[in-house]
Amino acid sequence: MIADEVVGASLGQEAIQSGMWSFIIAFVLVLAYMLFFYSKNAGLAADIALLANLFFLFGILASIGAVLTLPGIAGIVLTMGMAVDANVLIYERIQEEIRAGKGLKLAIKEGYSNAYSAIIDGQLTTLLTGFILYYFGEGPIKGFATTLIIGILSSLFTAIFITRLILERAASKSDNVTFTTPLTANWLRNTKFPFLKKRKISYTISGIVIVLCFVSLFTRGLDKGIDFVGGRTYTVTFAQDVQVGDVAEKLAEVYGSAPEVKTVGTANNVKITTKYRIAETGAEVDANVDSLLYIGLQEILPAGTDYETFRSVNLQQTQKIGPAVAEDMTRAAVWSVLFALIGIFIYIMVRFSRWQYGAGAVVGLAHNTIIVIGAFSLFAGLLPFSLEVDQSFIAAVLTVVGYTINDTVVVFDRIREYRKLYPKRDDEQVVNDALNSTLRRTFSTSLSTIVVLLAIFVFGGASIKGFIFALLVGIIVGTYSSLFIATPISFDLTRRFKKKVEEKK
Repeated sequence: MIADEVVGASLGQEAIQSGMWSFIIAFVLVLAYMLFFYSKNAGLAADIALLANLFFLFGILASIGAVLTLPGIAGIVLTMGMAVDANVLIYERIQEEIRAGKGLKLAIKEGYSNAYSAIIDGQLTTLLTGFILYYFGEGPIKGFATTLIIGILSSLFTAIFITRLILERAASKSDNVTFTTPLTANWLRNTKFPFLKKRKISYTISGIVIVLCFVSLFTRGLDKGIDFVGGRTYTVTFAQDVQVGDVAEKLAEVYGSAPEVKTVGTANNVKITTKYRIAETGAEVDANVDSLLYIGLQEILPAGTDYETFRSVNLQQTQKIGPAVAEDMTRAAVWSVLFALIGIFIYIMVRFSRWQYGAGAVVGLAHNTIIVIGAFSLFAGLLPFSLEVDQSFIAAVLTVVGYTINDTVVVFDRIREYRKLYPKRDDEQVVNDALNSTLRRTFSTSLSTIVVLLAIFVFGGASIKGFIFALLVGIIVGTYSSLFIATPISFDLTRRFKKKVEEKK
């Protein structure tokens, strides 16, 4: 056995309860947000589609016997974000048609038609990422990819067909179908923010942050979990608060060297990681390491605690990852992310007929990934929860890649549309107008996703906080980069390429 994991009943039940409650609260908040932002008609249609989406997703996962893990939750969170995004794109397009003076039925029809391009481009790039991750990934990466692929397909069906059926039926009965509320009707409407004129400021800010991330990565490094270094991890609960130094000192006496000891959530819960005899295999080796753990902790445990009581009451979780498995996971994670970036670059380059779009998107994704990874180095030990880099962290990074590429593609799609509609306009004006026209959709989608993540972060268990922190950082940075990094980069590359061509001529 080179990889093994056992979760105690009490810890497993606690994780299930906190995870389910946080997910339910998050989902209710998203439903309420859609009703608040898009009125009872359109908001209710979107909520019904979201419910149907989750029903299909969980039904398919149950039918294939999938096990719900943190990477799986990441896939579901991304699915919810992209499902909301598809509805937001459609509703914003319908509102544009209504403001152009078209009737309700025609506005709904043309709103859907005009939104298809952005929806399909965004979903296909993420779907492509999912297939690449499934093919090249291992373990949690494959699980994340499975959930993501199923979620994207169900999101496409519910957003395109279910909401349309509901809205067209409502429109056939009454002309009083609304897509805004008095509070949100003019929010971020007709903005004129000069994104491209501010790009040097954004480049400078991002450059400083990335330099800080690299300095921290090279000096402080990352708190790597056993998924990447191999070893045995034990989660132990004590009757009273303990000092991690005392626990490490006691175990150093039996293991020969001090293991890594961290507090998890409360001061009476600790995670102990040791590499003692990790290269050796066999049931007797595992039994020896486990028994030495009990012997080393005996003085801290309540008087009279025998070995069986310790295993059933105090020992909440055990995990073992062999060195070979850790190396395989690291290699698979790196290659899957690299191939995903290459695949995204090729797709966008072909789809938009300009390599500059693909380059801008990849630079934006690299920017987001570096900052998320750097945040785990910068804030390790400063925040009251673990920022250990493990399988779940990789799933979080992949979620950020999938989410932010969708955001960037929507902006690129609008730029392409505006270039066709306004061929005589200056390139800078076209790009700025496109960015401002998608600003309402960008913030609406990001806010709804952040609401989900904040609810899970606040109400979820201690074991999920680091994972959600990575997603929160990624969504915020990704929203910023799609507006201030990826699009300006593609604009600069396009302008420089044109200048070189003119000089050659």
